[in-house]
Amino acid sequence: MLKQWKQRLPLFLVITAVLVFSIQSMVQAAPNIVVNNIRVSQTAEAVRFVFDVTDLPQYKVMTLENPLRLVIDMPGTVNKAAAQYNLNDPTVKGLRLAQFEPGKLRAVVDLKTVYMYKIFTLPNPNRLVVDIIKDYEHKLVDEVVPGITYTSWLRHAANGPVWAHILDIDPKTGFAVKPVLSNGMIQGLEPLLPMAQRSRAIAAVNGSYFGLDGSIIGLLKIDGEIASTPELPRTALGILPNGDLFIDQVSYEGKIELPGGKTAAIQAVNRERGENELVLYNGLYAPATGCNQHGMEYIIVNGKVTAINTGNSPIPPDGVVLSAHGTAARLLAGLKVGDTVTVRQTLGFEWDKTQHALGAGPMLIKNNSVFLTTKMEEFGPDVAGGRAPRTAIGLKDDGHILAVVVDGRQDSSIGMSLLELALFMQELGARDAMNLDGGGSSEMVIQGKIVNKPSDKRERRVGNALVIIPSRVAN
Repeated sequence: MLKQWKQRLPLFLVITAVLVFSIQSMVQAAPNIVVNNIRVSQTAEAVRFVFDVTDLPQYKVMTLENPLRLVIDMPGTVNKAAAQYNLNDPTVKGLRLAQFEPGKLRAVVDLKTVYMYKIFTLPNPNRLVVDIIKDYEHKLVDEVVPGITYTSWLRHAANGPVWAHILDIDPKTGFAVKPVLSNGMIQGLEPLLPMAQRSRAIAAVNGSYFGLDGSIIGLLKIDGEIASTPELPRTALGILPNGDLFIDQVSYEGKIELPGGKTAAIQAVNRERGENELVLYNGLYAPATGCNQHGMEYIIVNGKVTAINTGNSPIPPDGVVLSAHGTAARLLAGLKVGDTVTVRQTLGFEWDKTQHALGAGPMLIKNNSVFLTTKMEEFGPDVAGGRAPRTAIGLKDDGHILAVVVDGRQDSSIGMSLLELALFMQELGARDAMNLDGGGSSEMVIQGKIVNKPSDKRERRVGNALVIIPSRVAN
């Protein structure tokens, strides 16, 4: 593994997710040390505590994660029974100094977010200095396999720390990106890790939005077959048979041609049938439609009606089921077994050529510029509101693919807004980029291991994923 560390403050120690340790700095101990005063200063980069002492102390430092604290023990007394300082700072809550045993002092710095620190002593006059560093950067770059690199990047932002996980994939080295379904079908949900393992993926990230029943919200196309359709034009990732990728907005249009020249519009593919709707079900959905008995269902194989049911029809592996209710059912009422029915579906000229496609949105970057389509694509506050864990996919000018997960809703990472995510993808070199599902769904798996910290503190069951696999497997 190739490891490259980039750290603007290499002498400082970084708090990690589970790290609890202690270090000891030995300075000539002196008896009867007294803390006469504590001074505090704040800047955008750091908070400094200065302890004015009668002699240089021997001290011991402990870092604790839950709750997040920096603890400093030293011999001596304070000229007051206790001292407490509360701060208005995005990183530091405050300082408490008290006598915890006879002749021993304990200073506790309470923190709000991850941090770096530096502690040292100065003579003439004697001082113990504690710096809590807020402006920092910590980057680790690993080569997963030749052609794929993983970067773990923790850095300070204006409102707190942000921890990003970045995959850079060079498809020219024999890798492809492909969407996969939970459990191999639309219905049901599954954690990302088993999806990645079943796909023999080198790495994977969560994919598009989904319902609690596993239904996909937005476009999904797998191996040339449409698995789900968008309700309105939204951003999607298109993957051509030669492996080329593009990001753009896409919409769906479907219809069936009936005997006698009449047509009926298809409202959706592979989701629960609604009132007065015509929904198409194919083999990617489930073994059967699961629809109630208040409609009519027509099983179509090789363009012919082979059976007619009132609900919950089995879906043939080599055909589709047209499930109609209300006004849609009345349009199809004349159909009988043996009739010819032609199904026509299109996503548009370029999209019809794709082998795979995955929709989510909004768009983040278009032609190297920030281009947020949040309002245009009618996303609500559940997606667009505030900072959150985020997942994104980006395409670079050199042909590389970026898959990015940003942790959020935790002390170690505050997440990103959609605008912050767009700017970050631009910083990483994305020519075009789009947002994927986020929140507790945001997850990255590399070689069978979860590398980020999902905000649910466990894997969330999701509807689909994007996997990175060898090109020969994708074909």
